[in-house]
Amino acid sequence: MLIECRQLNKTYESDNITVSAVNNVDLSIERGEFAVILGHSGSGKTTLLSLIGGLTVPDSGEVLVNGVENWSQSDEALSDMRNTAIGFIFQFASLIPTLTALENVLLPLSFGKNPKGDYQQAQDILDLVGLKDKTNSFPSQLSGGQQRRIAIARAFINQPDIILADEPTGDLDEETERDILQIFKRYNSRGTTFVTVTHNVHLVESQNNARVFHMRQGILTEG
Repeated sequence: MLIECRQLNKTYESDNITVSAVNNVDLSIERGEFAVILGHSGSGKTTLLSLIGGLTVPDSGEVLVNGVENWSQSDEALSDMRNTAIGFIFQFASLIPTLTALENVLLPLSFGKNPKGDYQQAQDILDLVGLKDKTNSFPSQLSGGQQRRIAIARAFINQPDIILADEPTGDLDEETERDILQIFKRYNSRGTTFVTVTHNVHLVESQNNARVFHMRQGILTEG
């Protein structure tokens, strides 16, 4: 099993009210699967993605990636896992404003000990997302949709086993969304595992083999 969540719980305090963002979630994802978690804003799906990626510590329960529990590792080992095994596509592009498009895509390589990606691959991925002519542009010179595509390209630079994507097509036009979803499909067909959270049913429709989950008030159900 590539990803396994066992009785996972996470709560937050808001205005003296306890909010159960993730409520006793069990989830198993096999290598090469494409999982889509549907839910409205505030349903807990982003928190669940953050728990899987080792960005948030659960209150209780376990998250195992490749058979290793996230929080049983040292900080260094966990950071290495996040950098090499997982590609993150966050809800917002979160680009470094002083770096060019190409430099933003290459950024994850600077944190890895043995990076599998390289300069040429970064250019190829930018071409794949339709931004070959924006290699030397800074984020301030790009539209929101173009920035989103750079963030997507950045997630693939280390050839990760897993892509964790939070609303990956949220600010893309219809044509670009279709192109990006085809790229996801291509990578998935090569064995990359996807866990995506969204409210966009087009994402489900674009992937013939998608496993569909629903999340509401922290509770995850399949189907």
